[in-house]
Amino acid sequence: MRKRLRLVGVMAVLMVLLAPVPALARQEQAPPVTVPALSDWTPASGSYAFRPGSRLVADSPAERRVAGTLADDLRAAGHGRVPVVTGGTRAGDIVIDVRPGRAALGDEGYELRAGERLSVTGATETGAFYGTRTLLQLLAQGDRIPAGRTVDVPRYKERGVGVCACYINISLPWLENLVREMAYHKLNQLLLELKVKSDAHPEANTWGYYTKDQIRRLVALGERYHVEIIPEINSPGHMDPWIENRPDLQLTDSDGAKQPSRLDITQPAAFDYYTSLIDEYAQVFTAGSWHMGADEYMLGSDFAKYPQVLRYAQEKYGPDATPQDAFIDFVNRVHAYAAAKGKKLRIWNDGLTGANTVPVTAGTTVEHWLNVATKPSQLLAQGYPLMNAAYALYLVRGGFHSDTKGLYDQSWDPRSFEGEKLASSDGITGAKISLWPDNGRGETENEVSVGLWPALRHVAQATWSDPHPDATYAAFTARGTAVGHAPGWRDLTRVPVADGTYTFDADGRSFDAEVRRTADGYVTLRTDEGCLEIRGGKLTLNVPLQPGVAAAPQACDAANTLQRWELEPAQGGYHLVNAITRMAVSADADGALVQYPPDQRPPALWLLTAH
Repeated sequence: MRKRLRLVGVMAVLMVLLAPVPALARQEQAPPVTVPALSDWTPASGSYAFRPGSRLVADSPAERRVAGTLADDLRAAGHGRVPVVTGGTRAGDIVIDVRPGRAALGDEGYELRAGERLSVTGATETGAFYGTRTLLQLLAQGDRIPAGRTVDVPRYKERGVGVCACYINISLPWLENLVREMAYHKLNQLLLELKVKSDAHPEANTWGYYTKDQIRRLVALGERYHVEIIPEINSPGHMDPWIENRPDLQLTDSDGAKQPSRLDITQPAAFDYYTSLIDEYAQVFTAGSWHMGADEYMLGSDFAKYPQVLRYAQEKYGPDATPQDAFIDFVNRVHAYAAAKGKKLRIWNDGLTGANTVPVTAGTTVEHWLNVATKPSQLLAQGYPLMNAAYALYLVRGGFHSDTKGLYDQSWDPRSFEGEKLASSDGITGAKISLWPDNGRGETENEVSVGLWPALRHVAQATWSDPHPDATYAAFTARGTAVGHAPGWRDLTRVPVADGTYTFDADGRSFDAEVRRTADGYVTLRTDEGCLEIRGGKLTLNVPLQPGVAAAPQACDAANTLQRWELEPAQGGYHLVNAITRMAVSADADGALVQYPPDQRPPALWLLTAH
C-alpha cells in the first residue's frame, strides 16, 4: 500500500512538471527585442513563421500602400519578393488592417498579433505602417517570431531629428539614410534648415544649396515613410546665407555698419523678401509647419546699437514698447503669413527673454534648447505647445556630442528641459536630437553617423515609451545591434576600389595618385607632391565653399578632413567629390583641378587605371 502511495505521489509530481506552462508564467516571458522596446507583450504558444509562400494581405487603398512599402522593404532586407493580395488569408500570411474604429490606438499606435498568421492593425495608415516597422525589426533577427500580442502606442506626438544643412551641403544619400532610419525607429519629424536654390532670388544662390528636384525626391521619401520634413529658414538672425549679397535688407548699426547675418525687421521689404522664400519653399515642401528659427538675433550685440528698432516698436505699440517687441512683431507677422498658407509656426525659445510687452501669437510651437529667463513651465502656462530640443541632445561637428549613455542612465525623458524638469508631460509635444555644423570640417558625414545612430535610437525610445527599458546602457545598445539598420539603408563607408596606385584620366587631364581608404570610409589621394586637398577662397564655418577653388597637393595630414574624397561611381568611371565641401572636381581650361556644384558644372568622369 505504501509503495502504491509513493508511486502515486511520484506520478503527481511528474504531471506537475510536464504540464503545459500556465498563462501567468507565459506572461513573464520577455517581449521580443525591438527599438523602441515593446512595453506591452502578451505571449502565446507557438510562433509565426515567415517562409516562401508568405503573402501580404491588404484590401483598402491605405492598407495596400502600407503593404506596398513593406513588400519593397522585405525585398531590400533580403526576404525576397512577397506578393500583395486581397481576400482570404492562409498560414504564413501577413495581414495589414486599417480600422478607423480602433480609436484607442490613436493616430500612430498599432496592434500586432503573431501566431499561425501575423496581423498588424492600426486605426490609421500611419499606425499600421509603424506596426510593419516592428515586424521588420523582428524579421531582422530571424524568420520565426514568437507568438503573442502587443498594443503599442507612443507617449509623445513629435519624435524627431533636426539637421542644419545650413551653409554647408549634406549629401542626399546621407539624408535619405536618415529618413529610413527614423521611420524604422518610429521617429516622425525631420527638421531641415537648408537652402533651396532660388529662382526668385538668384543672388542668394551661394553653395550649400539643394535643387528643387533633390528636395522633391527627399520629401517624397519622407511621405512614403511617414516622416514629416519641416523646412527652416532662420530669421531674422542667421540670414547671411540669403542676404549676404543684399545689403539693402541688412540691419545697420548706429555706426553705419551693415550686419550681413541680421535682417532689418523694420523694413517692409525685408518681410516681403522673407515671405517670398516661404512661398518658394512651398513649391517643394508639403509639411504642415514652417520653422522660422528666431534665435540669436542679437548674438554678440544688443538692441542699443540699433535705435531704429526701438523707434519701430514705439511707433507701432506705444511709448512703453521695447526693442524686443519689434522682434516679436516680426515673429507674429510671419505666424500670420504662414497660417494663411495653412502652416503652423515653430520657433526656438531663446528669443523669448521676457523683455517684450507684446506676446507671441497663441499656437506658436516653441522648441526649447537653451536655459533663459523664460522657463518651460512659464511657456506652458502661457499656452504654447512646447518641444524639448535640449542642448543636451546636440551633436556638433567637431565639438559637443550628446552623452547618450549618461542620458540613458538618468532615465532622461522629454520632461527634462535645460534648466528645469517638469513633473507632467502635459503640453509637451515631444523631443528631438539636433545636428549642427558649427565647425563644418570638424567631422565628415560618416563620422557624424557614428555618434548619431545611438543618439537616434535613444530619443526614439524616450519619446515612444519607457525611457529606460533595460537595466544597463549596454543592454539597450544591444537592441540596436539586434535590429540593425533599416531596409534600404546604404553603407556609405564602402569604397568602390581597392587601395593602390592609379592613373586618373578625365577631360584631357591625367595624374597618378595612391588611393588609401580612410577609417571613416573615404579615400586620400597621395601624389608625389602631397595629398590632394581643397584649400583657398572664402571660408564658411571653416570650410572652403567657394566654387572654382582649386584642389591641389598639400602636405599629407591624416586628421585633415579636406583631404578626404569620395569616389562616386558614375557611367563606367567615378566622380571625385570632396567629403567636406560636397563639390566635385573637374579640369579647368588650364588643366587645374577645380571644385564646382554639380548643377553649375558637370562633374568630370574620371577613369581609373590600376598600376
